[in-house]
Amino acid sequence: MPTYEMPLLVRIANKVQYASVLKNVANSIFETGGFIRKIENWGDKQLPCVASAHGITNTHARHFMICFDIPPSQIRKLEDDCGRNISIIRASVYKQNIPPKNIQCTWEEEMLPPPYRPSVLKLLEQAKKHKRYKSQFKYNSALNYYPFLK
Repeated sequence: MPTYEMPLLVRIANKVQYASVLKNVANSIFETGGFIRKIENWGDKQLPCVASAHGITNTHARHFMICFDIPPSQIRKLEDDCGRNISIIRASVYKQNIPPKNIQCTWEEEMLPPPYRPSVLKLLEQAKKHKRYKSQFKYNSALNYYPFLK
């Protein structure tokens, strides 16, 4: 199962209401066969623009980040459950970034000027092999010679 992140924007309320909202979201994750990796509380923040949800406009919200694993076929159900909850202003599900593969890099190679780096030299060689790299003069003037040649 892939790992997903879900930033939750919840209406400003007391701790009991936050706990019930998070329980509802957690239960919908567990019902779909997923499990939660972590829940982070990012605190109360002002929204960059006014957000309206369920007929109420909001300027401030409590931010939570939930990381979880769930089957991809169940994402729509989870988004639907969060969309029906009146206390949730906005909930979006994003696939978590996969760490990059092991890249071998040396400091000396990075400090070279770009024309001397092996990766840039390789690209230049590929460009030289390309047919568009060679510029040829096309005689479109009905002259048999290039008039500006000295």
